[in-house]
Amino acid sequence: MWRVGILTASDKGSRGEREDKSAQVIRDMVASIGGEVVSYHIVPDDLDVLKEILIKMVDQEKLDLILTTGGTGFAPRDNTPEATRAVIQREVPGIPEAMRYESLKKTSRAMLSRAVAGIRHQTLIINLPGSAKAVRECLEVILPVLSHGLEVLTGRSGECGAD
Repeated sequence: MWRVGILTASDKGSRGEREDKSAQVIRDMVASIGGEVVSYHIVPDDLDVLKEILIKMVDQEKLDLILTTGGTGFAPRDNTPEATRAVIQREVPGIPEAMRYESLKKTSRAMLSRAVAGIRHQTLIINLPGSAKAVRECLEVILPVLSHGLEVLTGRSGECGAD
């Protein structure tokens, strides 16, 4: 079982002005790979707050996987990629590249995503879009490989190469 955290970046959501439908999609879909959401935070799109919560989720809560939703666009308060880059130790560019590649088949706006993914200690952090539909589409792309990546990252499995 994977210990999963969801971090929603939304000014309106954090004030209770918008329902967080994306988090429910994440919760439902990670169950298919043995993920259990044990931590959930909805915070304003504030860079320092996002960094602080990400560090807490990794260093104190010891999660295996953190999926963020929201804050990956061009708006002045879209700070999720910057917060993620500030706390990770190694970037994992293939994950957001794959999400953008598949999403481009559905909408040309996918190229506007600034999502990143990376590793802090033994936790994988992945930025997802803010809409429930886009979250579902992106998770459909990456979920099939996440278990293997998490197994290697957490030392539950050996190498990625197959003979």
